[in-house]
Amino acid sequence: MAHAMKIAIVDDEQDMRQSISQWLALSGFDTETFASAEDALKGLGADYPGIVVSDIKMPGMDGMQFLKKLMSLDSSLPVIMITGHGDVPMAVEAMRVGAFDFLEKPFNPDRMTQLAKKATQNRRLTLDNRALRRELSDGSVLMKKLIGSSPVMERLKEDILDLGQADGHVLIDGETGTGKTLVAHALHAVGPRAGKKFVLVSCSAYEEDALGRRLFGPVEDGGALPLVEEARGGTLVLEGIEALSSALQARLLTFINDQGTPAETRIVAISNLQQQDKTVEDALRPDLFYRLAAMRITLPPLRQRGEDILMLFTRLSDQFADEYGCDAPAVSAQEAAQLLQAPWPGNVRQLINIAERAVLQNRRGSGTIASLLMADNDETQPTMTTDGKPLKEYVEAFERMLIDNTMRRHKGSIVNVMEELCLPRRTLNEKMAKYNLSRGDYL
Repeated sequence: MAHAMKIAIVDDEQDMRQSISQWLALSGFDTETFASAEDALKGLGADYPGIVVSDIKMPGMDGMQFLKKLMSLDSSLPVIMITGHGDVPMAVEAMRVGAFDFLEKPFNPDRMTQLAKKATQNRRLTLDNRALRRELSDGSVLMKKLIGSSPVMERLKEDILDLGQADGHVLIDGETGTGKTLVAHALHAVGPRAGKKFVLVSCSAYEEDALGRRLFGPVEDGGALPLVEEARGGTLVLEGIEALSSALQARLLTFINDQGTPAETRIVAISNLQQQDKTVEDALRPDLFYRLAAMRITLPPLRQRGEDILMLFTRLSDQFADEYGCDAPAVSAQEAAQLLQAPWPGNVRQLINIAERAVLQNRRGSGTIASLLMADNDETQPTMTTDGKPLKEYVEAFERMLIDNTMRRHKGSIVNVMEELCLPRRTLNEKMAKYNLSRGDYL
């Protein structure tokens, strides 16, 4: 469940502070109060996880001075100003400076709640976007998002680290839902261009003429640069490269050739081609294909990732359970086998949907993972892959999942895990070493 946003209430009148705080707390907000703007500034920073409600007229630093200080710290911080009767011109000035809105005394408490909800929703979106931007620029964070320890995932991570340091252009392909855009971000973030521009465009989202102008100019918006200029020195990601017309392929090849070696701007081409009788090589002119595919990453489908499937399902269901404020579903041995055997045509994207629906089912107290797999495949029996696995692999995958889940639930307490799983200390240590599980990851 998403954590409640904070509301900092700043007013020199104690009764007013307390009444606002009590009302907003009853409405489900986490409030904190300050008797002066000076005190409030000590506890408010650029990423304050909430909003501010402040009186305008206060001794010392008044509300307008306080607002200007807050806007210099974080111009996106929502600040609701409370004004006395006749202070509307001052409130209008506050809005010009950057206030989110204002309330005139005496105000309707319900109106206060409505404004607070609107402001906190705005703040949550801002903070989420900031967190995402940080993640997408942090190579170590992005590599952790590539969850899995299967051989194919270990090779993928090695390829990303190796090719991220190189200068050549890259072609990324693979089935839908395997995470190609995430890998493009990771390639940029782990290499020397990490601090430079990362520009992504979906080639299939534009008509040919519009895409040509967007990529190479002239751009209709006089203040905007064509994307090849905007990405200069960084990475330009062309998603759906197969959608480029012959003419645009020729222009792209000219741009690549004109850069020389090493390339100033790296091109990362993502192919979303899913036709069985046609490959990305068929869709591109040969000279462009070989320039882009000199470095190539083909993402593994989920069905080839073995026990990663259970690891991903567990992590995802835990995240959704936290979001929805309920317990994650327990996975039986039979359900674990069904997850491992499912064909996963939608890959990780499909697994995300299954995990969320499994959590919602569990909250209602009905349904099974098998029923979700059947619904996804529109069949009376869950479809299984034809690639059989030895029983030993299923047993080990399930055992690893059980130990991983139990360690996380008990936050790394070896004693509690031994007791729940009925394992002696030595056996648990051996199994954790075998499955590459470290107690430190759960503390």
